[in-house]
Amino acid sequence: MANDVAGRYAEALFQLSKENNVIAERKEEAEVILAEFLANPELAGFFRAVQISRPEKKELIDRCFESFLPDTVNFLKLLVDKDRMYYLRPILEEFIRRADEDLGIETATVSSARKLDEAQLAKIRTALETKTGKQIKLINKIDESLIAGIKVTAGTTVTDVSVARQIEEMKETLLKGGIR
Repeated sequence: MANDVAGRYAEALFQLSKENNVIAERKEEAEVILAEFLANPELAGFFRAVQISRPEKKELIDRCFESFLPDTVNFLKLLVDKDRMYYLRPILEEFIRRADEDLGIETATVSSARKLDEAQLAKIRTALETKTGKQIKLINKIDESLIAGIKVTAGTTVTDVSVARQIEEMKETLLKGGIR
């Protein structure tokens, strides 16, 4: 049920954004809201607390998001009115996914044994954008089991050029009868 509820609200927010031609702006706002709720778990607790009245919750929305598009603020207030703030995270995640799809943005995950610097990520981003023809949003995840190298996941495509994968391939070759 949670996914159905989040999906319906995300779709409504997306359609409203599309009608008003503000998909990119609303996506930025959704990312800010999501980041705030992830960084401040007490904020989510505030909106779930039954002891706090709806007007108090709406007042906090007005104060925190006063510079946002009016429809974004009203959407948050609607979630308060309908007791749906519990679904805010999946709603915003789905909305961002839909917005990225509409804007031609693909998210790719670059796993590496250590954090990559901006220059390295820029090279990978450029290569992926050239290959896919889409704007790429990169997420760098640390996976020490890779030893060295990287593993890039974009959509359903995985490119693994890690030392761990090379070792695995050598192991498979040796187990099948060795190198000739």
